[in-house]
Amino acid sequence: MKLRLREKIGYGFGDAASSMFWKLFSMYLMFFYTDIFGISAAAVGTMFLITRIWDAAFDPFVGVLGDRTETRWGKFRPYLLWISIPFAIIGVLTFTTPAMSAEGKLVYAYVTYSLMMMIYSLINVPYASLLGVMTADGKERTTLATFRFIFAFAGSLVVLAAAEPLSGMFSRMGGTAPDLQRGWQMTAAVFAVLAMILFWLTFAWTRERIKPVTEKTSLKHDLADLWKNKPWFILLGAGIATIFFNSIRDGAAIYYFKYYLHTEAVFSLPSLKFTMGWSSLYFVLGQAANILGVILAKPVSDRIGKKNTFFVAMLSASVFSFLVYGLSPESVMLVLVLQCFISVSAGFVFPLLWSMYADTADYSEWKTGRRATGLVFSASSMSQKFGWTLGGAFAGWLLAYYGFHANIVQNGNTQNGIRMMVSVYPAIGALVSGSFMLIYPLKEGFLSNIESELAARRVAREKADSPAP
Repeated sequence: MKLRLREKIGYGFGDAASSMFWKLFSMYLMFFYTDIFGISAAAVGTMFLITRIWDAAFDPFVGVLGDRTETRWGKFRPYLLWISIPFAIIGVLTFTTPAMSAEGKLVYAYVTYSLMMMIYSLINVPYASLLGVMTADGKERTTLATFRFIFAFAGSLVVLAAAEPLSGMFSRMGGTAPDLQRGWQMTAAVFAVLAMILFWLTFAWTRERIKPVTEKTSLKHDLADLWKNKPWFILLGAGIATIFFNSIRDGAAIYYFKYYLHTEAVFSLPSLKFTMGWSSLYFVLGQAANILGVILAKPVSDRIGKKNTFFVAMLSASVFSFLVYGLSPESVMLVLVLQCFISVSAGFVFPLLWSMYADTADYSEWKTGRRATGLVFSASSMSQKFGWTLGGAFAGWLLAYYGFHANIVQNGNTQNGIRMMVSVYPAIGALVSGSFMLIYPLKEGFLSNIESELAARRVAREKADSPAP
């Protein structure tokens, strides 16, 4: 069935909310921890590895919990209502710097960041699973995923345009010396309130329609079905590599501008104490280009298929990323141009990836007669977390390996390492991601047959369950 525009927009609001904090974490959290909070890059990298491995393993449990949730609002929508307030509170605490010793700060960072990632899973896995139960139409799912990522990148765009200027503005309030710790805390609070409101709108404007073909099954059966779902595992690998590509280049970008390009402000509004730097412009252009890629994903994939579109997009992102390595500190404009090309390429992938997860849920139901949407969709969040784990941990360790120390002039070796972190290492991740598509088996013709057969099964089930006249 065709979904109303308001429902598509409502679904998009959910990822706008998630993406605001995802972007705060991926772009700014490591920088916050090293240059504002006050812990070493190596310690941050290790913390990211330890906390995110646990958090990634937590995602399938949230998926199973969602599959077994029964309320008058459905299985997945209630989590958007229940978890939004804890999400906002813990988000602010993550960007709060306590008056503690270095050891105390590290413990505080472990606790608040671990809680934040668990809360993120509790709201984001059900949100992702919602795509699989709003409609059974494959093209409508791609449209929903397109709306989702347009709003996701729009939310990210707001963060990237406003985070640094807001933190600077809040830090200078009161007429005293700038307090960047307070500035980042207040900035996180602004985005937390906005995210909470957007989650509530998603809850209010969406509906769940797809019901499982069979009665409830055991966790053992669900896990056994997942184990046999080869396309799921292929997408898991592609998703991990894709997020690694994004997370390592995003995490290193602010260091690249501060310590290699040495850029100054693009423009400022002194009366409002508002300043935008080149790094913010870089991020904003990237998000705008991402949105263009998201918009183009459906028409292109309708023409050449999701699998082929995914492969070409990741191959392009890899080639453009390698080119960044050769740029000099004077080549700021070329950096921005390549950022646009890379981001358009990456933008294609995200709606396709999530739409393809829905396809693997259909494949599993077609093959086994059972459907575990939450468990299947937890792969999406799990791949994000694993890719983010690897990208974030490697970013911290690589900074330490290349001799990085916060707030000083970096030597040539350190600068070269930062260059590789925004070019060579992401390029390898993109190439690995695209390579997974060479063995992905679900093509459009096969999926169309699956969709038709599942629709017939559901009709037959409804007739069997209806009372006799």
